[in-house]
Amino acid sequence: MKIGIVGLPNVGKSTMFNSITKAGAECANYPFCTIEPNVGIVAVPDKRVDKLAEMYKPQKVTKAVIEFVDIAGLVKGASKGEGLGNKFLSHIREVDAIAQVVRCFEDSNVIHVDGSVNPLRDIETINLELIFADMETLEKRLEKAKKMLKADKKYQAEIDLIEKIKSNLEKGIPARAIEYSDEEKEMLKEMFLLTSKPIIYIANISEEQIENAENEEMVKQVKEYAKKENAEVIPLCVKIEEELSGLEEEDKKEMLEALGLEESGLDKLIKKSYDLLGLMSFLTAGEPEVRAWTIKKGTKAPQAAGKIHSDIERGFIKAEIVSYEDLVREGSMVAAKEKGLVRQEGKDYVMQDGDIVLFKFNV
Repeated sequence: MKIGIVGLPNVGKSTMFNSITKAGAECANYPFCTIEPNVGIVAVPDKRVDKLAEMYKPQKVTKAVIEFVDIAGLVKGASKGEGLGNKFLSHIREVDAIAQVVRCFEDSNVIHVDGSVNPLRDIETINLELIFADMETLEKRLEKAKKMLKADKKYQAEIDLIEKIKSNLEKGIPARAIEYSDEEKEMLKEMFLLTSKPIIYIANISEEQIENAENEEMVKQVKEYAKKENAEVIPLCVKIEEELSGLEEEDKKEMLEALGLEESGLDKLIKKSYDLLGLMSFLTAGEPEVRAWTIKKGTKAPQAAGKIHSDIERGFIKAEIVSYEDLVREGSMVAAKEKGLVRQEGKDYVMQDGDIVLFKFNV
């Protein structure tokens, strides 16, 4: 699953990407790996995995991972091919969600591409380019659907949905902010619209703004805007994150404490991005390996088993499950079993985040 980092030039986008990838390099099993110059894979911070590793002393620890793509800075007119417009839009088409970096600090040494700092204008510049690109996509699709309607009346539902989305886009409302029926949601998936992708806003603030980040005027403006799309906003100082990402764990903890922060903004972003994609983790734990396995929310036990191996899904009998909290509280699987906290679940069980599982199967 990929998150695309977007933003206007000089908003801190690439610095943030570099910080994420440096942070990833500290993970023993999933070091940052460069697939191409602008793509990085990074581990999802998970204290549950760390705790299980303490308990089991495994030979190997594997966390869930997420992929970040540093997408070229956008300029006005991208939808018409200005700047790296076509490349920018094609890269966004390939990601599952968007993290938009917005500059929320003043600094005369860092020139803003539009001459002044205005986060709402920056957000709208990018969102409008995505809207223009979607309008073009919908026009082509509408034309085709109208032709097909003559032969098959089922295309009327698609035409109605296209008209509904278009009328919202014309008002500046992205596809993700529109209410849909279940049937419309299924049709929407087939349209591959840029503005239907889930989004998270990153408010890039200065070091001086960290203490009062949530109440900074520009951050509040971004939050107000994001509310219309049910989107989250993470205020972080890219400059500080870059420093933190290069530190050893103990030094990082000290610096976070000095700044009055519980976790780094990047750790928060990585976790929120995982959630934004509708993902969660189930866990397996033992002496050979402690591992977090990525699944979509709502996945049933046999399909979760298939993430480990297709044979386990094929021969699935049952899942032996204990919640992370119960296992940690009791101190061992044996103690959890004695208390009756280990459950036997069948094929219809919907996996829960943090389930610790042993799959029983027969092939």
